[in-house]
Amino acid sequence: MANLDPLFGIHADALKLRSQRMEVLASNLANADTPNFKARELDFKSALEQAASSAGFNLSTARTNPTHVAVAATAGGAPGLVYRIPLQPSTDGNTVEVPQEQAAFAENALQYQASLSFIERRLEGLLLAIRGE
Repeated sequence: MANLDPLFGIHADALKLRSQRMEVLASNLANADTPNFKARELDFKSALEQAASSAGFNLSTARTNPTHVAVAATAGGAPGLVYRIPLQPSTDGNTVEVPQEQAAFAENALQYQASLSFIERRLEGLLLAIRGE
């Protein structure tokens, strides 16, 4: 099977990562009342950077002018789950904050839909090219 990454850019990898993040956020919400449950988050930025670099894309930033603001380097290592630090720790040790998790879930769903829309538009363009329209 052909490698489709050049056709869809980073959006194919972004969809996979957004799906994984949805699972993590849903798990956090499902365990909102579980004592000592620690809310987790997918380190999306480093995961996407690793996926991009393995696919041949460069997402790094460069200062082309000395007046530009420097961007801090990301920590190395394998992307994965990190524990979320709560704004208001609970007495039972649970670190899930439902409003924060719901907001993150909604934002992630919106970004997932945006990547799907990009891929859909790309496929429509390819079909038009194939048909010669």
